[in-house]
This record gives sequence, structure tokens and C-alpha cells, in this order.
Amino acid sequence: MSWFKRLKDGIQTATKFKKEAPDGLWHKCKDCQSANTYKELKENFFICPKCDYHVRIGSYDYFDIIFDGKYKEIYKEYVAKDFLKFKDLKPYSSRLKKAKEKTDLTDAITVAVGKVNKKSLVIAAMDFSFIGGSMGSVVGEKISKAVDHAMENGIPLMIISKSGGARMMESAFSLMQMAKTSAKLAMLSKAGIPYFSFLTDPTTGGVTASYAMLGDINFAEPKALIGFAGPRVIKETIKKDLPEGFQRSEFLMEHGFLDFIVDRRNLRERIDEMLAIFKPPVSS
Repeated sequence: MSWFKRLKDGIQTATKFKKEAPDGLWHKCKDCQSANTYKELKENFFICPKCDYHVRIGSYDYFDIIFDGKYKEIYKEYVAKDFLKFKDLKPYSSRLKKAKEKTDLTDAITVAVGKVNKKSLVIAAMDFSFIGGSMGSVVGEKISKAVDHAMENGIPLMIISKSGGARMMESAFSLMQMAKTSAKLAMLSKAGIPYFSFLTDPTTGGVTASYAMLGDINFAEPKALIGFAGPRVIKETIKKDLPEGFQRSEFLMEHGFLDFIVDRRNLRERIDEMLAIFKPPVSS
């Protein structure tokens, strides 16, 4: 059976995940294991049509969903470097080179300015595909610059977190970003500029311990893993079974860590509502 006929008629047999289909044509849902065409997935905001599982997407995908149609990327010139000459199984410089070639990104975060229903917004969005969305010095610097841009122009800031934690190949320079970004966000708060923190799957480690939990509004996508250490590490440490749904968005909201959970299909509308409520002191 040709892949064209399989695409036209839909996959019904147990052979549905064989390699007859070109790479990228079909997507297997991580949650319900069903197969959907990439076209179907994209038209549904990268949400599984069968079970509503929110597939991980990148920064540019979020920009396309949120902004009115046009946006300007800023601080693209900031590029990570192996200034410590760090090496574990392979040199950090090699990891950086491979990540840049694979993702066409300069680091694990991208900053853009645009409008949501004609209301200005600065968005700093993380990319898990770039070394696990790890927070290094460039991530911290771009967030700091995004805060400066928001204050200088009286524009609200939104950070979309998606991270495995601090980038340990940069040692203390990575850990310093926790204090740096937290201090900059305190300045933003003092200036009266709104900050919205959007947590997606996964948001862990030093990112959770710093800017991800400091928003005027903290909200998340459904079923996103959010925490400091992972559930496996916690379970092994305390030697006890964890509650069902532990560290997922729904669990955190129930225990007061989140303001609300938003379906990606309603994300733009909810952001528009927040921008209308939290008006910055300077007209944008």
C-alpha cells in the first residue's frame, strides 16, 4: 500500500507506524499513541485531535499562535560560547555546534516583540530542542534584555518556559542566571510593568526556581510537568510513592502554585484578556 493511499484513507492497520511513510508525514501521540498527520496536528494548534495532548512546540510556533501575524525578533546576535572549555563525554563546543545545526537556533531562548489584538507584548520563549532548553548565560542575558526592552517601552513581558534546568556545562555562570533574572524581574515589578509567566512541558530545575514562578500571573498548559527535581529523583530520595498526577499542571493549580491552566487553542484569547486587565503605566 502506497504512503499516498495511506494518507488519503487514514491508517487503520497494525502496520501504521512502519517506515513506508516519509519522515514528518505522521505524528505518533506520546499520550494516547494514536497517529495523526502533521497537517491535522498543525491545524489543531499542535494538540492531538484524539486526546487533546499538547505536543511540545518551539518558540516560533508560539509566536505564530500568539501574535497578530507580524513580530520582530530581537537580540538574535547573542550566541552561546564555550568560555570554560568544558568537556564531559564530548566538548561543550561540539554540543553547541550540533545544537545550532540541528535546530537553526542560536540558543535555548528567542525574544520577539509584536502585538496581540493590537496590544504590544514582549515574549521570551524557550526551546527544549536546544540542549534540553537548558538555562545558560545567553538565556539569562536575553531575558535581562527583554526586561530592559519592556521597561524602556512600557510593554508587558511574557516568558514561555520549557526547560530541563540549568546548563551545567557553564557551571556557576549558569546558576548565576537565577539571581540575575530574578533581580531584573523585581525591577520590572517596581516599574509597574506586567509580567506573565507561561509554564509548558517540561519546566524544571533552576528555571522553576527563578523566573518561571515569579509572574504577576503564573499559568500553564494542561498536563505540563512542572517542578524542581523530577518525580523519579524525588521518589528515590524520600522512598515513598508520589500522589497521582504529582508535578503536573493540574496538581500545581490545585495546590495554589498556578492561577489557571489554558488550552493552547484559547491561549491568544486569554493573553488578550490579561493585557486588557494589566495595563502598563506607559501607553504602548
